Amino acid sequence: MATFFGEVVVAPSRAGLDEEEEAREETPEDREIRREIEKKRYRQRGEIREREIQVLWSCAEESLVCSRFIVAIGRNAAAFLSSFILDSVCWEVIGVVKLWNEWCRTSSTTNVLPTDSFCLFYRLISDPTVLLCQCSCYVAEDQQFQWLEKVFGSMQKKGLQVTILSTCPVADYKTQESTLTLISPFLKALKTKEFQEQVCCPLLEQPNIVRDLPAA
Repeated sequence: MATFFGEVVVAPSRAGLDEEEEAREETPEDREIRREIEKKRYRQRGEIREREIQVLWSCAEESLVCSRFIVAIGRNAAAFLSSFILDSVCWEVIGVVKLWNEWCRTSSTTNVLPTDSFCLFYRLISDPTVLLCQCSCYVAEDQQFQWLEKVFGSMQKKGLQVTILSTCPVADYKTQESTLTLISPFLKALKTKEFQEQVCCPLLEQPNIVRDLPAA
């Protein structure tokens, strides 16, 4: 339970439920929809099942030492990183995510290169503990837990500060005033109770929420 509005809390998740428990709660219509989605996802491309998410790193470390991890999710947030942060020679590509779903098909190559990838990891050359991630691809709802598990499973989490950048349409912003009068774009924040530093912008007001991969 949140101690104040705008705090990020861990909500109960169905991501780890076993198939038997899911089957007890599914209706026949749900099962039919799930089967059709699985048929599309499980098409073979070589020996790799397309539904599986692969995280490929160029570095040899078993566990990346990371103090700050900035993740830009969505095309607008990824473009912001490209324009204002990555537009220099201070960063190097150290990893990619390969995935496939109804809206995104990445290359099947195993090379860690910027080409044919929609999710890239960068490391600051002057401080290798600072990592960035540009995720401009769509991560399906049933792939989000796997994405988080594999990405954060490669990092040391002690002392790690994670910053998520994402965008949403102004029309989705809930406010008592007309959205036509809002000066856009504007910035709002959510934070956990562990974050003790000063927030750089106002907190997101009720009843607005964050969805999809940024929420996960």
